[in-house]
Amino acid sequence: MFEERSLPEDVAEVRATHAPDALVLDAASDFETLDPERAENLGLVAASLDPATYPAEWLPEDAPQLLRRYASADFTVGMPGDGSVAWTRQTEPPTVIVKPRVEGSPDDFVDFLVAEALVEIGTGLPEQFLGFFEDRYRDLDAALPLGPSGVYQIAAALYDAYLGLHTRDVFTEWADEQPRLFDAWQDAGERIEPRLAELPKSMARDETEFAEAAEFACAAVKHGLELPAPFAALDTEAYRDHGADYAVKWAEKTFA
Repeated sequence: MFEERSLPEDVAEVRATHAPDALVLDAASDFETLDPERAENLGLVAASLDPATYPAEWLPEDAPQLLRRYASADFTVGMPGDGSVAWTRQTEPPTVIVKPRVEGSPDDFVDFLVAEALVEIGTGLPEQFLGFFEDRYRDLDAALPLGPSGVYQIAAALYDAYLGLHTRDVFTEWADEQPRLFDAWQDAGERIEPRLAELPKSMARDETEFAEAAEFACAAVKHGLELPAPFAALDTEAYRDHGADYAVKWAEKTFA
């Protein structure tokens, strides 16, 4: 089900610096959220499991069922939007899981994704957006004129941007320390830059929904790219300093 992944030297150095105890595993099959039976198998490789739980009052009544399951005492690993590499601190030690969907991607890019996950673990920030917004998730829901899935998508995007504000300085430092990983990070940013530049026109033509645009723009924060309005307001020291309160205020102003 899970097998320890061999790490190249530069990724192993990133782990030693940011998450020295973390396990890095390959998953045998793809997933968005591991079903409980498969998730429990992490107990065979980790020393212990400690499922995250959050108050039900943090969630609006129409919150997606998966989010309710994550907030409950169920051991829930991986959520929609996590991408090709997921990580969790619900295991001891923390675990990075590489999904089979990475097959066919350049090795350097996959190694960057693993290194990124290790850096994110090292920040000490929550593994999912609910731990970031806490009870303000209901305020975010009230500010957004969208259904439950749209609110979920934007919340995940906003938290992705917040993580990016805390990790991209590390990536820039790799220019000298980990040049292969730095090049992969920089190349990924260069690949998305043209689409990012077209985002305002695409939104104006209703070719891209707001939640999708938010997801794309917020993912670009970790690359330090210039964001279009209204997302540029998220690439600020104010957001880095004030977190969820700032994100909710941004949503309220954006949809006022």
